[in-house]
Amino acid sequence: MSGELDLSAQNAKQLRRAIVAATIGTTIEWYDFFLYSTVTGLVFGKLYFPESEPLVGTLQAFAVYAVGFFARPIGAAIFGHFGDRLGRKSTLVVTLILMGVATFLVGLIPSYAEIGIYGAVLLTVLRFIQGIGVGGEWGGSVLLSMEWAKTNAHRGFIASWPQFGVPAGLFLANFAVLGFSALSGPDFLTWGWRIPFLASIVLVGIGLYIRVGIEESPAFSKLAARGQIARTPVSDVIKKHPKEIILAALARTGEQSPFYVFTAFIFAYGTGTLNVSRDLLLTGVLVASAISFVAIPLFGHLSDRFGRRRIYLLGAITTGIYAFAYIALLNTGSTTLIFVAIALSLIPHDMMYGPQAALIAEAFPARLRYSGASLGYQLASVFAGGPAPIIATALLASTGSGWSISGYILVCAVISFIAALLMPDLTNQPMSEDATPNA
Repeated sequence: MSGELDLSAQNAKQLRRAIVAATIGTTIEWYDFFLYSTVTGLVFGKLYFPESEPLVGTLQAFAVYAVGFFARPIGAAIFGHFGDRLGRKSTLVVTLILMGVATFLVGLIPSYAEIGIYGAVLLTVLRFIQGIGVGGEWGGSVLLSMEWAKTNAHRGFIASWPQFGVPAGLFLANFAVLGFSALSGPDFLTWGWRIPFLASIVLVGIGLYIRVGIEESPAFSKLAARGQIARTPVSDVIKKHPKEIILAALARTGEQSPFYVFTAFIFAYGTGTLNVSRDLLLTGVLVASAISFVAIPLFGHLSDRFGRRRIYLLGAITTGIYAFAYIALLNTGSTTLIFVAIALSLIPHDMMYGPQAALIAEAFPARLRYSGASLGYQLASVFAGGPAPIIATALLASTGSGWSISGYILVCAVISFIAALLMPDLTNQPMSEDATPNA
């Protein structure tokens, strides 16, 4: 009896360590990724495409920004393979290093005035490397937490904590830009924007220290002990579970596209069309991120009680409705209402993002779970997250109205609703550790 209690206490301790390591590591990786997103709308068009018209320069900067999203499925395939072959822990250490080095180097790229178009080329290469790193991060961090869970009843809540890294990273990125914007003042375009990128190397060192000290997940350890490691996990999961991969990607459309409209495009729209200060926009996104600190784990917990799919569908409906309230508030021109629109914008997103990790990961068996969950999650970046600011900018340029952006978000929400409706809901059911998932 005492031995069982000791084992249970040890498992609980490892679960806590795994959640902390996954959440902090994911926060650092998303800080790196979102830092680029935030600065794109404020700096890169002016600094690396200065000879273009302002709107064209913004489109060019967002095109480079989108490269990171096209790289994410590649990262998912590469690190999904190694995560299912070699383990979750070692893979997560590599993704953190890759992301951190690429972000640090962005802060050293000379401007167009110094090296011409090669600055934009270097931005593109490093953004691609960022995408590779973050593409392999999500699946491992979620599984490292979720596979230590010893009960089915809290899996949604546990898996939502690596998701917490998204608003935490977004908060840190915007806070860093806001702080150095105030510190550098008129020199922000010259050197102020570079400091948050260079400082990321310190965060990476902290993340590595934490991740190296955790143990491998029990699910992968059991597979290794039984000799059930998949030889070609990526091709296996594509052949055996294509429906789950496609539905997972489509289900993310109404969550990911609006997210990057609300957190990246808003900087170009706010400063260029609404003519409000970047500090107001940064502060609004900071508050939205802070609200997500509570909302994401809350909706993960609610998915354990009421079902993943039910909460997810509610989030898709709310997103479609809020898209029109969002633009209406922005178009008032009132700084107070603009702030309110931005501050509340991530709540509908969080209704989907909280349950999302468990909803996707539960659809795949343990031996293919890293590859399947990563591919399903990251494929959405190709047609949803990456193009979203470009599509929003193009719609604004062609129609001259923000309402076209509301219509775009509504279409994305409808796609998510239909896809989520077709996904299996395995809330509170045992996860498969065999070759096929539970029915």
